[in-house]
Amino acid sequence: MSELGLVKRQFGHRARLVLSPAEIRVMDDQAHAARTMWNCLHSWWTMLPKGKRTLGAADEAIRQARKDLDYLGKLPAQAAQAVLKTYFQSWKNCWEGRADEPNYKGRFRTGMSVDIPQGRDLNVVRVHRRWGMVNIPKVGRVRFRWTKDLPVGKKANKENRITGARLVKDALGWHIAFRVQTLEAKPEPHQGPEAGVDAGVNIPLALSDENHQDHGRPPRLPDGKSDRDKWLTPKEKAKLLKLERQAAHQKPFRKKGEKTSRRLQHTYDQIKQLRAKATRRALDWQHRTTTYLARTYGLIVVEQLNITNMVKSARGTVEEPGKNVKAKAGLNRSIAQEAWGRTITMLTYKLARYGGELVKVPAPNTSRRCSTCGFTVPGSREDQATFVCKNPDCGFQCNADWNAARNILHLYRIGHVIVEVPAAGRRGRRAGKTVKPVAAR
Repeated sequence: MSELGLVKRQFGHRARLVLSPAEIRVMDDQAHAARTMWNCLHSWWTMLPKGKRTLGAADEAIRQARKDLDYLGKLPAQAAQAVLKTYFQSWKNCWEGRADEPNYKGRFRTGMSVDIPQGRDLNVVRVHRRWGMVNIPKVGRVRFRWTKDLPVGKKANKENRITGARLVKDALGWHIAFRVQTLEAKPEPHQGPEAGVDAGVNIPLALSDENHQDHGRPPRLPDGKSDRDKWLTPKEKAKLLKLERQAAHQKPFRKKGEKTSRRLQHTYDQIKQLRAKATRRALDWQHRTTTYLARTYGLIVVEQLNITNMVKSARGTVEEPGKNVKAKAGLNRSIAQEAWGRTITMLTYKLARYGGELVKVPAPNTSRRCSTCGFTVPGSREDQATFVCKNPDCGFQCNADWNAARNILHLYRIGHVIVEVPAAGRRGRRAGKTVKPVAAR
């Protein structure tokens, strides 16, 4: 298909649903039934001998369970088959070393979701500019917010269509995530400039050409502490503080082993809504920024970061306690809030869509090496935000993140590029990394 200048593209689009209280109860019951179906299937699978664990036997067990238990009958038949398919895929991922063994799904630690595997069951129609209608099994016709053109009506065909959807619930309500398949023209190679990108805390995305991308929200408060609610307005921050104090006051009245009271649960729900609103704003900024970078630059160079090791605690052990534990904890929260890994993922697929390319280079010493003289002199990075080269013959001074971005781009130009090779086997879940000299573009 690529030989004809066309490539198949699959992507998802999430939209907000508008539901009545009765419809919300029906969808909640379906989500709980799907979770119960998963747990029953896991119990059945683990109790049977290995020779009797087959897809046909599991399918028959699910059909019988839906007949015997009225509660499981609330879940549509196609959604029950999707649970079975997902469960078998989870075991396949485990056998191939990509994930751990599947386990039971708890009521409060598991997200509520229902799968609609057949796109033809949705019957999506655009009502007008802002709203669309979708058919949800056992619920009926439901409105959703239309924010992206979807292949429906005359635009839909064998190659451009909605292949399915998943209903997902978060603190802000129910949403529908469409699975869309389109056939698009193969993008021409992007002729834009090259840029090195350093993901930081003071500047979220610092570029080597000084086209820095900042969301305008400082990571630190005046007292030096991490601002974990920087995506909220001052009024929302005040409301969040009030709700957290209210929850702290209500919690001691619950005895050990008792269920959470409705009043305390309502307070928790309000806190979750504010947190979800902040997460949505951060995600929106990431999408807008990465799309702009993918359209502007033909090649973006980033450093290969091991974020898991970067956010480890500095507490140490009883014998050897750590130093500056609170400061390191605040830095870890700031790193986690920026979601660097998600930014790299977005840049990867968006650059490919616009004909660009993402390249990774080794991370060591990119923030401590001078981008002008090339020397790494101790003491040059004394301040988190400023780089001052201690080389007597240089003395270069600039923003620390910009200096790192220039070093990142320089590593690519001299050929120090990381080529990721997929590793096989359970012990090799992470991709193997090798530094391979390549010719710069």
